[in-house]
Amino acid sequence: MALLEIRNLSVDFATASGQFRAVDGVDVTVDQRDLLAIVGESGSGKSVSMLALMGLLPWTATVTADKLQFDGQDLRTLSGRARRKIIGRDISMIFQEPMSSLNPSFTIGWQIRESLRKHTDMNRRQRQDRAVELMQQVGIPAPEKRLQAYPHQLSGGMSQRAMIAMALANKPKLLIADEPTTALDVTIQAQILELLTGLQEEIGMALVLITHDMGVVAETVERVQVQYAGQRVELQEVRGLFDDPHHPYTAALLAALPERATERRLPTIPGVVPGQFDRPQGCLFSPRCRFADERCRTIRPPDAGAAMGHALCHYPLVNGQPTGKETAA
Repeated sequence: MALLEIRNLSVDFATASGQFRAVDGVDVTVDQRDLLAIVGESGSGKSVSMLALMGLLPWTATVTADKLQFDGQDLRTLSGRARRKIIGRDISMIFQEPMSSLNPSFTIGWQIRESLRKHTDMNRRQRQDRAVELMQQVGIPAPEKRLQAYPHQLSGGMSQRAMIAMALANKPKLLIADEPTTALDVTIQAQILELLTGLQEEIGMALVLITHDMGVVAETVERVQVQYAGQRVELQEVRGLFDDPHHPYTAALLAALPERATERRLPTIPGVVPGQFDRPQGCLFSPRCRFADERCRTIRPPDAGAAMGHALCHYPLVNGQPTGKETAA
C-alpha cells in the first residue's frame, strides 16, 4: 500500500472576479522511502497541491479530491484535531522561505521544542536534548548557542538548516521540501540537498521535493512528476524522463537547460502559463506548443498511459517526435 495517495485533487480560489482553479485534477502517489520530485515553472500548482494536503491553504480555497489518503487514513474525513496529530508529526514540510516561515518572536530552540511538546510526551529536559541532537544532525555548530538565537540572527543557510531540524523533530514518515534551496548560494544548495537525501536514507522517510530546477532533480530523486497550469502532464523515472520525455512541455523544459543547448542561443518556451481568464478549451499547453493543432486547441487530452509516462497529450513524443499525428489527421 502506498504511503500517500491523492486522486483528482482540485483547488479553487475565490477571487473578486470569480473562481480561479490553481490545481486541476492532480494525482500523486508516494511510496515508503520514495524520492519524488514535483517540477514545473511558477504557477503550475506545485506548492498549492502540497499545502492542500497539509491543510494550510486560506479560507478562500476550496479543496476537493476523490482520494486523499495517508498511511491508510482518509484525510478528507478526519476532524481538525485528528488531522493536527498527523500534520507536523507523520507529515512535515520545509517551507520555501525560512526567514518568513520561522516566527521572528521566538528563539529557534523554542520553536523546535514546541513541536516536540505538541506531538510527544517528552519532558522539558528530553525536549532540550532532542533539540540539540537535531541541530547537530543538520550540521549546525555550537547547537546549544544557536538554539538561543532568534531567526534574524542566523544566516540563510543556517535558517534553512534550523527549519529542516524542526521538520525532522518528530521523525516524519513523509517530508515535503518546497524549494528548499531557492534563496541559497550554490555551495550551500549542494550541502542542503546532500543533507536531505542523507537524512532520508538514514531515517527511512519518503521525500517529496518541489522545485523548478531540473539539475537538482537529476542529482537527487528517483521519480519526477511534471506539472503545468495546475495539471500533472507527465510522470516518469528520472532517467527515462531525461532520456526520452513524452510531453512537449517536459521536452521544452529540458531543452532550455544550458548543458543541453546545441546552439549559441538558449531555447525558451514562448508565452506564459495560462491564468484565470485565458485557459484554453483543450490542452492547456497548446498556445505554447509547436506541435499543437486544432484537436489540441479544442479537446482536452487524455492520459497516454504508463508506457508514455502518463503524458497528458494527444500526440505524446517518442525520441522528440509526436506520435499518432498522421493517423489523427
